Amino acid sequence: MICSILSSFFNPKPLCKSLSPTDIFRIFPAVFLTILGGITGVSTAQAADIPLAIIGPHEYDLPVDFKPFNVLVQYGDGNAAGSTYNSQGARKPQGGSHTWAGMTKYVHFRSFDALPHVGFAFEVIQTESYTLANGTNYGGLGGTISGPAVWFKPNKHSTFGIQTFLQTPSGTRDALATHYWSNLSSFIFDYEWKHFSFDGDLGAIVNMTKHVDGQHSYTPGTTFHSNLRFSWKAHRVVEPFLAFDWQNTAGTRDRTVQNWIDNSSSREVAMGVGAMFTLTKNISLTTRYSHSVEGRNTPETNAYYMKFVYLW
Repeated sequence: MICSILSSFFNPKPLCKSLSPTDIFRIFPAVFLTILGGITGVSTAQAADIPLAIIGPHEYDLPVDFKPFNVLVQYGDGNAAGSTYNSQGARKPQGGSHTWAGMTKYVHFRSFDALPHVGFAFEVIQTESYTLANGTNYGGLGGTISGPAVWFKPNKHSTFGIQTFLQTPSGTRDALATHYWSNLSSFIFDYEWKHFSFDGDLGAIVNMTKHVDGQHSYTPGTTFHSNLRFSWKAHRVVEPFLAFDWQNTAGTRDRTVQNWIDNSSSREVAMGVGAMFTLTKNISLTTRYSHSVEGRNTPETNAYYMKFVYLW
């Protein structure tokens, strides 16, 4: 049934004989959110990792009018931030850290007969991380992210939609818990040519006030971000792509004394190159390297990203 539906949207010829499980996943990718670091009240630099920086090509190449199905994916990234951008935007060889982050994600996809030509997904994402900085190291589970996405196809080559997620304030260690709720919402789009594809998003992260017993209360600033991917369909096994990631975060406000925290706003632009590998009909791997090209009040991005998919 899925094959016949896909045939009507992506190819006038039947796809059932040629469509592999990996091809299905490439058409049904789930929306990915990168781990968001907690912001301490006295920090002068925001946590590394631009929101949604892990996404790869075809991330929003989504279908409509399909039977319900489920996906389980593991993502990971490592960032060796040896330098930090100061408040003037100068890159200084200090204040960085090494972080490793992962996400285990379950997604349920479905459509409804009452709403034809519209697709839905609901995601539950558990974040994992490990940090090595300033002579200390710690790791564990961070907040849980969950929420829906909805989209439609203006034509058979394009997709447009919106996603909104809620991140919990919890963590297995105090250093991994944000201690405040966050809403992550963005517009998503995709366009497919014969030999190229273009994916992207534009979104914002709105945070609630952070309350910790015996400490001041803080409201982290709103983060705006965009993530763009342009890929070349060079071969059925290898698909190289270019990545552009941007974030801009407003300053943190101390609600207890009603003051803005100095140098708590930040921004960053990072660019990278990567490739998606279809290894077998059941296994695919997407890898990428990205580095900051500009920033302010943030550790640099010097990161490797990975997305591994196994279908059974």
